[in-house]
Amino acid sequence: MSEIRQRFKQGKAELLDHFREARPTVTSASRLMKALAKHVDTTLAQLWHQAALPAQAALIAVGGYGRGELFPYSDVDVLVLLPEAQARDEAVKSAVSDFITACWDVGLEIGSSVRTLAECITEAKADVTVQTALLESRLLCGTRKVYKQFADRTLASVEPEAFLRAKTLEMRQRHEKYEDTPYALEPNSKESPGGLRDLQVVMWVARAARLGKTWAELAAKGLITPFEVKQLQRNEGILKLIRCRLHLVAGRREDRLVFDLQTAVAESFGFHASGSERASEVLMHRYYWAAKAVTQLNQILMLNIEERVNASESAPMRPINARFLDRAGMLEVVSDTLYLDNPHAILETFLIYQQTPGIKGLSARTLRALYNARGVMNGAFRRDPFNRALFMEILQQHEGQTHAFRLMNQTSVLGRYLWVFRGIVGRMQHDLFHVYTVDQHILMVLRNVRRFFIPEHTHEYPQCSQLAANWDKPWLLYIAALFHDVAKGRGGDHSELGAVEVRRFCRDHGLDKTDTGLVEFLVREHLTMSRVAQKEDLSDPDVVARFAQKMGDARRLTGLYLLTVADVRGTSPKVWNAWKSKLLEDLFRMTLRALGGAAPNADAEIEARKQESRHLLALHSALPGTEEPLWATLELSYFARHDASDIAWHARSLWRYLETQEPIVRARPSSVGEGLQVLVYAADRPDLFARICGYFDGAGFSIQDAKVHTTKKGYALDTFQVVSSTMDDPEPATYRDMISLVETQATLALASTAPLPEAGLRGRVSRRVRSFPVKPRVALRPDERRQRWLLSISASDRPGLLYAIARVLGRHEISLQLAKVTTLGERVEDTFLVCGKAMQQPKIQLQVESELLDALTPPR
Repeated sequence: MSEIRQRFKQGKAELLDHFREARPTVTSASRLMKALAKHVDTTLAQLWHQAALPAQAALIAVGGYGRGELFPYSDVDVLVLLPEAQARDEAVKSAVSDFITACWDVGLEIGSSVRTLAECITEAKADVTVQTALLESRLLCGTRKVYKQFADRTLASVEPEAFLRAKTLEMRQRHEKYEDTPYALEPNSKESPGGLRDLQVVMWVARAARLGKTWAELAAKGLITPFEVKQLQRNEGILKLIRCRLHLVAGRREDRLVFDLQTAVAESFGFHASGSERASEVLMHRYYWAAKAVTQLNQILMLNIEERVNASESAPMRPINARFLDRAGMLEVVSDTLYLDNPHAILETFLIYQQTPGIKGLSARTLRALYNARGVMNGAFRRDPFNRALFMEILQQHEGQTHAFRLMNQTSVLGRYLWVFRGIVGRMQHDLFHVYTVDQHILMVLRNVRRFFIPEHTHEYPQCSQLAANWDKPWLLYIAALFHDVAKGRGGDHSELGAVEVRRFCRDHGLDKTDTGLVEFLVREHLTMSRVAQKEDLSDPDVVARFAQKMGDARRLTGLYLLTVADVRGTSPKVWNAWKSKLLEDLFRMTLRALGGAAPNADAEIEARKQESRHLLALHSALPGTEEPLWATLELSYFARHDASDIAWHARSLWRYLETQEPIVRARPSSVGEGLQVLVYAADRPDLFARICGYFDGAGFSIQDAKVHTTKKGYALDTFQVVSSTMDDPEPATYRDMISLVETQATLALASTAPLPEAGLRGRVSRRVRSFPVKPRVALRPDERRQRWLLSISASDRPGLLYAIARVLGRHEISLQLAKVTTLGERVEDTFLVCGKAMQQPKIQLQVESELLDALTPPR
């Protein structure tokens, strides 16, 4: 045994020394990984033959080791496959135990499992992680016949559609764990978005779908082009090389490019610091560009495989215009050469993405066309007046800027159109304040500014939302967000350099003098407010006076306050706190008074709604102040999402029932169309929304819209817009009868404590839905504090759909804080703000998402 141990240790050391001294190339990493795997193969074979195991037993390499590759300090995963007849034999068990012990004794960090073939299949069906590991396997010792039976049975047990769904959900959750960006300052070379795991996922789902085991085989099946194969091999090789070097430098299994190791890894590549760039920055820039390419290619391949697995390649497509199609919610180009033939269509892609309801992303064909059209985006493209107008139109849309600009960055369009932005893609920020690369930070700030203008996010920072509601040109703040850090890394004052860049942008894009001056001011001074608030004495009138003089007017002050809050929040989830919030808000208020402006006690539009509501209450003979007890329990988001008529109706209906123990249901003819408007007020509980939806479903009503709120005292205040097939041109008496029926029956249904009824048979989908199916999609994202989550759902509409969704939420005791139900013809686009203990547990999150997808899937 000591001889085997010495031989293994010496052989591995020689391989690592040779790699350490060799020129760091992709080829050298590949050779090392294969040589390490072969070296381990030899050692395991020696130990296996000494173990005297049954002739029908087999030793199988699985997982990463099953691919025939080993990183310097990766685990060695093996499966000991035993024949059924001898699996419980004590002598066999003892021999297996001795074999595994011997593996550890010689220095192999082994991850072992011992199963029969039947157990392999059973466990694989129950656990997708086991199933994944068994998909990648090699025979090490034993008979070929036994191994072939194992491999065939394992592959046959995999259901491609279910496996694809599971791995896609896993990948999304993993991306969320790593901030959903390849540009973290300390990325995990294996697990982060754009890491090696993203490429492994592609191969796993391709294997499961019987589409191939190598990039060449996928190319032969038409899933990727020869050019993309070269890009995949090149960038996969770079990531493997970096991970190998990282293991060597750390002297252990370490997949994170932590700050402590970045310089040493960079120097192992031969990188050295230059005048303006550290050695670690050279390394990380190389890593980020490889990770970005992997992210793009992963998207293309996963979408292509999804189309093959779900047989949606030939799905009918709805024309959007002469250049774009809607393929089941994905934006599709009409031809592979669209962008080469018509470069204007490149930016139009993102405008269409914003403007077209129900479009959730770009199809594989579109992503591939963009990837292959990068060379078209040259200086002439950037100077083209038509493209400049398109870019401004994207900025000025009513919604969608966050997703559009993230997608533009992911597809390399943003950096090629804004050439100044290209310089900060993947650029690190060496401080403990920022946790993102410069480009990712900028897009986070853009997202934060955008959220100030979205009612669903009012609960996060009400003060900013109030101010944003009075801001007439949101896109000016978006431009400031895009440019505030765009000059980082050049040397000199990035604020001054950024102001020069944004002034040039404004001139080229036709902004007038006033707007240009405002945006330039915001970029130049974007650090000023934070510095004054945190480092100067705000009790000194001179400090406030000097700051007010620099601001000049209330508009500049407001814009800078919004940009500053968004900027600080965009540096790190841990940086923003109540103290900083109070300092900035105090400085804002004191400066506003110094400028002679009115204190921002409330948003003007909301105040106007409240005043109109009081007037409507007076017309209904309500006493003055009737509304105040209810309003005191409501968040700002409530007033932002209801008009004055609804607010007054709620106050009139509920003023005497604020702490009722019984559900209150009121209904009236809808003020916005046919059907009824139904108010529900009840003590909140996890299954309340499901019971409401269940009642409407059973009573034959279809929910067209839902506005769900939870008061500060824990009561649900929900308003529903419902219609029924029996309500076509109803008489007034019919309305009265139906209102009375709804109020009585819904109250009884909500008071019940009986278990929720089963969803029953799924409602039949319409012929149009069958012809133009919508791929069900579920997205779950945490808010800033990771206490509440935004659940977005897209699916084909059908009776009972909302109840099916609500049952899943209720079953996991997930509380609803806010709901926005939107029906777009035969498509539903719903957004829910939810919370609950289940949302804090990744495994249950996956289960919830999977159950929601099941609930959304229409009958075949």
